[in-house]
Amino acid sequence: MANLKNIRSQIKSVTSIQKVTKAMKMVAAAKLRKSQENMEKGRPYSNRMKDLISNLMNDVDSSLLPLLNRPTKTTKYGIVLITADRGLAGSFNSNVIKKTENTINALGKENAVLFCIGKKGFEYFSKRNFDVEKYYEDLWLDLNYNKAINIGQNIIEYFLHHRVDKVDVIYNYFKNAASQEVLSNQILPIEFEQEEKQSSLKDIIYEPSKIEIIKSLVPKYFNTQIWQFLLESFASEQAARMLAMENATENAKEMISELNLEFNKARQTAITTEMLEIVGGAEALSN
Repeated sequence: MANLKNIRSQIKSVTSIQKVTKAMKMVAAAKLRKSQENMEKGRPYSNRMKDLISNLMNDVDSSLLPLLNRPTKTTKYGIVLITADRGLAGSFNSNVIKKTENTINALGKENAVLFCIGKKGFEYFSKRNFDVEKYYEDLWLDLNYNKAINIGQNIIEYFLHHRVDKVDVIYNYFKNAASQEVLSNQILPIEFEQEEKQSSLKDIIYEPSKIEIIKSLVPKYFNTQIWQFLLESFASEQAARMLAMENATENAKEMISELNLEFNKARQTAITTEMLEIVGGAEALSN
């Protein structure tokens, strides 16, 4: 009976966990729909702004734009690391952390400066004595464009004051609900491919001037890129958590089935043992 009681307790515990994982899956699915919609809306805006700046770059001296200027020598590397505040999302956080650590090892630990977005990345690298320059906490509780602007302005200040010579961002790119890819993109200095002018743009008169327009657009483009990375990462997090919780729910279902089978076998064994004892006792009395 002790064994039966133990199995019954395990079934109850696993059933409770299954209810939690199922609820978490539903919450993640609801958040995914909204975050995926926002992320997909942001992609064409960011791409169109990049195309516009690329078309104007042909007639502009890029040396007049500080965010585009490459340093003569790169000695300090900035890495913007985007993770989640919580776990239970499969390999979502660990993949980003692993890629970041490999990147830092390749650059040299003393040459890398970290800007951590998300609690998981910050906890991992701060406990291992990496150079964490900035930690943006509680960002995911109320994700909005103003927070992206603040992060962008902070990183720009580090770059313009030569505290970092190059900045990369490492994040999860949203491919679809079942697949995310860890990418590393250079965000400073910004690089634009100069494109051949379209015939429809040749006769356009720009006011006040092309250089003034680009000076205004480049910082906005940079902030938009930061915002897009955050949207991509948030949508990827919800997709990864939904998939992880779905797998956990299915595993719990299988475990409950196996425990029920084990429980039935143990109960049958107990019943058989009791019957044998009764029969044995009856035979002993009859003799």
